[in-house]
Amino acid sequence: MHASRHLIALLAAIGMALLVLGLCGQPRAADGPPPVRFAHAVFAEIDAVGEYEGEPPAATAYAAGRPAGYVFSTRAVVGSIGYSGRPFDILVALDLEGTIAGAQLISHSEPVMVTGIAEAELERFIASFAGLHVGAAASTFRPGRDEAGPDAVSGATVSSVMFGDAILRAARAVAVSRGVIASDPGEDSAFDPDRYEPRSWQSLFRDGLIGRLHLRNRDIDRAIAERGMAPLDNAVRRDPEDTFVDLYATLASPAWTGRNLLGDRSYFELRQGLDPGAHAILIMASGLYSVKGTAHIRTGVFDRLQMVQGENTIRLTAQAHRRIDALAPEDSPPFREIGWFALPRDSGFDPRRPWSLRLLVERRVEGGSIYLEFTLPVGPPGRLIGAAEPASGQAQGWLARLRAAAGEPDGPHVITRGLWQELWGEHTGAIAILGLLLGILTLALAFQDWLVRRPRLYDGFRLAFLAVTLGWLGWYAGAQLSVIHVLTFLHALLTGFNWERFLMEPLIFILWSYVAIALLYWGRGVFCGWLCPFGALQELLNRAARAVRIPQLQLPFGLTERLWTVKYAVFLALLALSLHAMTAATLLAEVEPFKTAITLSFNRSWPYVAYAAVLLAIGLFVQRFYCRYLCPLGAALAIPARLSLFRWLKRRPQCGRECRICAVHCPVQAIHPSGEINPNECIYCLGCQMNYFDDTVCPPLIHRRERRPAPAARRSATVSPDLEPKAAEGGPG
Repeated sequence: MHASRHLIALLAAIGMALLVLGLCGQPRAADGPPPVRFAHAVFAEIDAVGEYEGEPPAATAYAAGRPAGYVFSTRAVVGSIGYSGRPFDILVALDLEGTIAGAQLISHSEPVMVTGIAEAELERFIASFAGLHVGAAASTFRPGRDEAGPDAVSGATVSSVMFGDAILRAARAVAVSRGVIASDPGEDSAFDPDRYEPRSWQSLFRDGLIGRLHLRNRDIDRAIAERGMAPLDNAVRRDPEDTFVDLYATLASPAWTGRNLLGDRSYFELRQGLDPGAHAILIMASGLYSVKGTAHIRTGVFDRLQMVQGENTIRLTAQAHRRIDALAPEDSPPFREIGWFALPRDSGFDPRRPWSLRLLVERRVEGGSIYLEFTLPVGPPGRLIGAAEPASGQAQGWLARLRAAAGEPDGPHVITRGLWQELWGEHTGAIAILGLLLGILTLALAFQDWLVRRPRLYDGFRLAFLAVTLGWLGWYAGAQLSVIHVLTFLHALLTGFNWERFLMEPLIFILWSYVAIALLYWGRGVFCGWLCPFGALQELLNRAARAVRIPQLQLPFGLTERLWTVKYAVFLALLALSLHAMTAATLLAEVEPFKTAITLSFNRSWPYVAYAAVLLAIGLFVQRFYCRYLCPLGAALAIPARLSLFRWLKRRPQCGRECRICAVHCPVQAIHPSGEINPNECIYCLGCQMNYFDDTVCPPLIHRRERRPAPAARRSATVSPDLEPKAAEGGPG
């Protein structure tokens, strides 16, 4: 026993040393300014690199005294903000032909990257932008370099979009400002379709970039009356003040309007779907009347809508239409119909000139039908989007905006509701499987008394469930919860909560929602004991260890109580550090081996793999060693564990006084010697409940069984004397 304890202590010391080695062994940047080193790495035979200058700021690389290209920072050029809501910075090099010569990540604070994506994979994604021409590049989504640019990083699509967008927008801004490419062939230089600043719905509407046509029932009735006709009786009975149709329209192809209204992903897909020189309009409507109708299903043309610019009338076709589920701004009104329509280059549409949307309304009247036309005018966006000053009227150049953003690291950042809905649609199969898995677990917990009365069935069920948790939920789906999610949630509460940010990861969101509900019903053990892939890995390995008779070490309860405090100290340290520097907190969160063992399946540098292996090795001797003493996520869940509304785990008066069988056999020593179950440590494995109903294990039940009369005696005692066999009546008395 003493030798086992010394071995455990040695393994724990080795594991902590490996963790420190992994954290401290991160590659350090070489000396010298990053832009200069980067420029020499991507440009051949340059001899000098200038300072950042101009608007947007960029450093010129010189070869033989002549400009050879430009180096710039996405943070300085476009004020790049990531999915986390915090700034990131990427150095980009652009040659004189308008081709990206290279890109290098300098800094970021993306939790999705820290918890699930290898840094090398992210660096490869950033570097893969080399060779793209900024005049043609518009998206980072579609697979295939020749078609649309680099592939998004699997498992981090949202952050990939943010990085890719910053590279392309910054490169295009620098290329246009230095005359490398034209802003848009054939268009006035004042109209810049790539200019972008975050704007709310109200701001865009107030600036006149969104046109509106609001018709009430009384407006329709008045138009019918002006034709000398009368509406049908059922139309007369409608409230004249109710909205008949509330129609909005805007030009969607410029980033100023389209990106703010659609959000990043939907906007980039819109731009990718447009041919060079083409544009798109966005139409939104609510009310009683459908502006799209159903005729386009048969004819391919939306007969209720027409676009008019001067003498040019443009028909809106079903082939050029894309439906949108929701808009990005939080303050946008709810709409019944949203969609954008592509306007081909040969349509004759000029984005610098005003245009209008013609709405055709068909109404039944006495004697037949009547067609009414209404017009929604939309002003020329070029005068506003291309203005030198923002809508506020205060001059604010690139550097001034950068300084303002630097003072607000959690500055404005829009996440589209349409994006999370698309992501949920892409994961419908996995969502269905997870829903089935959680449904099965809920039934097992709800009918746990029935299940634990059948030990063999229960043991097989638990073994199978843990295998699915590890294999499918962990290694395949990558749905491993982390303390980083807790820290991100707490920061969101402090800095402006936004549900859309968390809805981006469907399986993680569903799991957290289930865990939150389970905390109220059963406590934190439902996650730790059933839904944590790393916990399942530890338990399955320990089962295998016991099967081959590896000795198990039971620490004294007094020592266990003191070791429990370690995980709470780790969590509080992470929380305190995150309030100061989230990047440092995510680095310290490597105390969790989840990323190494589950998300990356041990495909990582050797110190991290060795650290996870040491924890698993200790778990062969001490069941769930990491869960019990080190896990900061377990500590975070244990804090509200006592808020659970019900106490499902049954105990007897003899527990802790006459019997300590459950306390001795509890895999995590969550049962005190006094017999009380500690909800902060219980993993809800239900082992104590099997003992509770087992009359061959539980002493009170054994005693009751031994005092129970034999079956024959019970039958004799319960049969009425009048029903005894008559032969017995004449027997010996």
